[in-house]
Amino acid sequence: MVRVAAGPFAPGHLGELTQQVPFEMIDTVLAQTCCVQRRVRDLPSRVVVYLLLGGCLFAGLGYRQVWQRLVAGLEGLAVADPSEAAFSQARRRLGPQPLRALFDLLRGPAASMAGPVRWRGLLVCAIDGTTLFVADSAANLARFSKQRGGRTGGSSYPMVRLVTIMACGTRSVMDAVFGPITSGETTYAKDLLARLPAGVLLLADRNFAAGHLLKIVTDCQAHLLVRAKTGRGAPKLPVLHRCPDGSYRSVFGGQSVRVIDAEIRIATKTGTVAGVYRLITTLLDTDTYPATAILRLYHERWEIETAYLEIKSSILGGRVLRARTPAGVDQEIHALLVTYQILRTAMTDATNSEPGVDPDRASFSIALHAARDQVVHATGVIADTVIDLVGKIGRLVLDDLLPERRLRVNARTVKRAISKYNARGPNIDRRTYTATISLNILAGPALTTSLDP
Repeated sequence: MVRVAAGPFAPGHLGELTQQVPFEMIDTVLAQTCCVQRRVRDLPSRVVVYLLLGGCLFAGLGYRQVWQRLVAGLEGLAVADPSEAAFSQARRRLGPQPLRALFDLLRGPAASMAGPVRWRGLLVCAIDGTTLFVADSAANLARFSKQRGGRTGGSSYPMVRLVTIMACGTRSVMDAVFGPITSGETTYAKDLLARLPAGVLLLADRNFAAGHLLKIVTDCQAHLLVRAKTGRGAPKLPVLHRCPDGSYRSVFGGQSVRVIDAEIRIATKTGTVAGVYRLITTLLDTDTYPATAILRLYHERWEIETAYLEIKSSILGGRVLRARTPAGVDQEIHALLVTYQILRTAMTDATNSEPGVDPDRASFSIALHAARDQVVHATGVIADTVIDLVGKIGRLVLDDLLPERRLRVNARTVKRAISKYNARGPNIDRRTYTATISLNILAGPALTTSLDP
């Protein structure tokens, strides 16, 4: 016995994830964007939205195969059998607006009671960009270009640049923007930063160390912690006042900032790596935000890289997006972001049910495969009278939690001969579980701590 919507709306579901995006939410979004069907066909607008979200769960399948999984658990019900052309026409008829509105409704930090979601009263987020490949069609090439040059001669497919802000503690999407790769990450970042909520501490890499971006952040009553270059092209940061913790006050982009210069050495039983970091932050109070604590917090910026891995590898499997038109690409990327967001919300709800469990320990792969199974079986589509906040997906996640996060000790070193990154430095064993990290703040006291993840 399955409980789904009636009539032609029955295939419109995402299994248990439907409770994250219920029928009423989809209908409201469709009404607001004026995309409700004029007459009920085999593919009503609500069903097409769920089809697009299901297409992200089953990224390796065509929409007809996705449809077969949506109706697999509806045995005994009269369901339609649309053609490939019907699916294409339905997606085109719907357009990207409902998916944009749905993402805007769902984006934001997932509520969590554990992990470094907030740090000393500030919501810790990170900003960074990545690229996605889209179908090599004439319509897409008119909007999106291919990457030129490089040792491999450039990309074979047009590319889209995606820039997001993510909450580090739960890896949920705060906001996102995308477009052609002809514009850089900092160009897209202007729109994102202008919408940044107050009370956020934003972590960023060296690409975002620009004075005009810093001003946008401070105008939003938020804070920035960004790594800066130390060699050629490094910003000029005059020492105005030396702080007791070894950092110093300076001016950057017309804003008062605090600069932390530190040497970081990581030693394991197989070798040692070292480097000099320079961090710029708008956190000026040395008592509330000591330099050593800021240095440790900056490591959380890698959470956004892990989130991109989950989107591009776990969900997409490195595949090219299906859509062959720019409007379709807009629709599909927003559907991808919505699907990722509701998976993250379900995972966070599960870890919230166990006191002291860090959201980092929830396995994204387990949640993704569990969600796929629930779609095929059409289970949990409509909630019972007693709400189960954990659900089947959450229970599977909690039954197989990941171990505590290991210390990252070997960035950008891979074993593939065709990689554009060359192995550099000593051969640090990635399997080393115990490491010692030394934070030596230049012009300040040294701190050595043993980390045992």
